[in-house]
Amino acid sequence: MDTFLPEHKRTIHCGLLRPDHICREVVLCGWVHRRRDHGGLVFVDLRDREGLVQVVINPEASPEAHAKADALRVEYVLSVRGVVRRRPAGTENANLPTGEVEVAASTLAILNESKPIPFSLEDDTDAAESVRLKYRYLDLRRPSIQAMFTARARLARSVREYFFENGFLEIETPVLTKSTPEGARDYLVPSRVNAGMFYALPQSPQLFKQILMVSGFDRYAQIVKCFRDEDLRADRQPEFTQIDVEMSFIDREDIFAMMEGLMSRVFRDVLGKGVETPIPRLSYREAMDRFGVDKPDTRFGLEITDYTDLLSDGSFRVFSEVASKGGVIRGITAPGLAESSRSEIAALEEVAKIGGAAGLASFKVTAEGLSSPLAKFFREEQLARLREKSLAKPGDLLLIVADGFDVACASLGRLRLHLGEKLGMIDPSLHHLLWVTEFPLLEWDKEEKRWGAMHHPFTAPLDEDLPLLDTDPGKVRAKAYDMVLNGSEIGGGSIRIHRKDVQSRMFQLLDIGPEAARLKFGFLLEALEFGAPPHGGIAFGLDRLAMIFSGAKSLRDVIAFPKTQKATCLMTDAPSAVDVKQLRELSIRVTAPEKK
Repeated sequence: MDTFLPEHKRTIHCGLLRPDHICREVVLCGWVHRRRDHGGLVFVDLRDREGLVQVVINPEASPEAHAKADALRVEYVLSVRGVVRRRPAGTENANLPTGEVEVAASTLAILNESKPIPFSLEDDTDAAESVRLKYRYLDLRRPSIQAMFTARARLARSVREYFFENGFLEIETPVLTKSTPEGARDYLVPSRVNAGMFYALPQSPQLFKQILMVSGFDRYAQIVKCFRDEDLRADRQPEFTQIDVEMSFIDREDIFAMMEGLMSRVFRDVLGKGVETPIPRLSYREAMDRFGVDKPDTRFGLEITDYTDLLSDGSFRVFSEVASKGGVIRGITAPGLAESSRSEIAALEEVAKIGGAAGLASFKVTAEGLSSPLAKFFREEQLARLREKSLAKPGDLLLIVADGFDVACASLGRLRLHLGEKLGMIDPSLHHLLWVTEFPLLEWDKEEKRWGAMHHPFTAPLDEDLPLLDTDPGKVRAKAYDMVLNGSEIGGGSIRIHRKDVQSRMFQLLDIGPEAARLKFGFLLEALEFGAPPHGGIAFGLDRLAMIFSGAKSLRDVIAFPKTQKATCLMTDAPSAVDVKQLRELSIRVTAPEKK
């Protein structure tokens, strides 16, 4: 191997070479992506983070470099000096930005060798995710993954520039803070200095950014790490990054306008696309009624239709009993699926059952009318009106769920998305943004038998719903809002409670007594007594935005060193046991059984 000398320092990245550089001498540094020997001539595709370029090593022009080329293997680290020239006619590679040029090597330095790699670093590698995460430093070398992180960096830069230009201050909030277990589980950190006491890693900087508004900073924004000890899915990680925002002396319209400006900026900077503003808005109730979910994908139709009034008075007992108990009868019109086989309809029923539905009724639409074993339970007039209301055409299939409101929404929302994908109705090139507003302030916890905050305890109720706090809390709507992109919630926030009397009232509803409120949130309640301004904010998931922008299938692809679904890091083998001495210093004794 060669020593890294000043003459080996790079003058340009491999992936940036173009015809403009022809006849120029360059020094490239990178990794061997491929090596090919063509009867004496050796071709090396040299790769760095900007892409790759073909290097040609000719035994006659550079015998010393050619002698070293015999030893080259995939992922060896090289420095190559040579002259850029045009590729011979007919050998250009239109799939590469550098495909019109190549570098004729004059000298070659092998800066380091590599063991045989455990999987291919091509973009279409078929390696198992567990293997890729164990060797994450190799996985990160893949061009498609590096492109994702380049886009993520552009996204973060665009966000910071936008907020700086609009008068926001970036202020860091604590990572070691107080545990306030009202949402997901906290990650706890023991204190050595204060034996028996614990810090918590923040699930969000929520309380601190409200305190910053009380402090008079007016506009705050931060790209910040947050932590939640919860069961993981493809779109969840125990540690994640969010774009955190808070503003004073504003209402919801100010938040909407400022965040729509942010979306316009990042779409332009990262994707080179525009955003139509104002972004459409739906109330929570309308979103649930039309799409079955509070984060609908609006790139396609298949909206849900309510048939409760129409079908509840037939002789079909399942429907009538559901309606009599306050449930709903709703359905989706699936275009072109009338010829579905019995097994295909059964498969659709299984999708609906995942959402909790007991079953799925179906009607095939023909030129003569509706065909179904259930048709005999309904009058001809009902069937005619059902077809009319469903907007169905011959060849379509009506799919109907009768159940409680929540179950019907969950089942049909899931079925709608399944059908959209199955029928190819979702255009992946589209980006549809949507505001969902007026969420319920509270939701009933059946296990705890008490009200819980749908977002968090600091969300303000709509002014016109304040009287309902005492009489009908379940009907109170919140000054809360989510931004949805292609069926994924990318951000959520609210106008906050800035008066202590309203905040104390909220705690009472949540069954948080005065003493518990003082212990958990006393510093906030006291701060609200010192001239807290009206304020509100929002937080966006930076990881999720990066995932959607890059077309990744999982958050793990856009996080440099992610955890698995068991919250472990396969590369570092974290979490791991610690020395008994460390535990003694922290006044901790482990009682969990040792893992074999």
